[in-house]
Amino acid sequence: MLELENITKIYDMGKVKVTALDNVSFRCEKGEMVSIMGPSGSGKSTMMNVLGCLDRPTSGSYRLEGRNVSSLKDNDLAVIRNNKLGFVFQSYNLLPKLSAVANVELPLIYNGGHNRRQHALEALESVGISNRAHHHPSEMSGGEQQRVAIARALINNPLIILADEPTGNLDTASSRTIISLLVEQSKKGITVIVVTHEEDIAAYTQRTIYLRDGKIVEERKR
Repeated sequence: MLELENITKIYDMGKVKVTALDNVSFRCEKGEMVSIMGPSGSGKSTMMNVLGCLDRPTSGSYRLEGRNVSSLKDNDLAVIRNNKLGFVFQSYNLLPKLSAVANVELPLIYNGGHNRRQHALEALESVGISNRAHHHPSEMSGGEQQRVAIARALINNPLIILADEPTGNLDTASSRTIISLLVEQSKKGITVIVVTHEEDIAAYTQRTIYLRDGKIVEERKR
């Protein structure tokens, strides 16, 4: 499904060059659920940016479905992000002035999809929150907002979901609900990659990759 091979990412800070990723290689298969862990500054965010086609590596290759996407043009990367990737963030990233269903519709607007409202309602139903479809984010709990964010991530039937600290702002019960929803997507054949600081969240995944100083220092299977 996806493969990073000898990925290095160096940020030029003027007089100083910072190596955020140092010769990182790993692969994920279709339907696999993988967690990425490590201390602050270990390279987790940079890896997610590379995986999400939000940043290009300095060297190495990133293959998605066998295609090297490392050096694609910005427009091509935008198409991949919208059609093949779903993003879930710690802070939900919902537009406050839009209802839940309108937030979920957004990727379809960019993609020119038809029957947007119906598809968005179906996505909300799939994560068990269709009863809040016409509420705004300010009227929903953190767990409810994150369900909306997952519905939005699913709306274009992505190959991969990238979840960056998806339970970081949630209580224990809501965290379990959200990670269970992501497990369900993995069982349906979507590859799910989760960045987390919490071992009990990582325990839901099939494999955990530990980063330190931009390098993979351990890989643990469950």
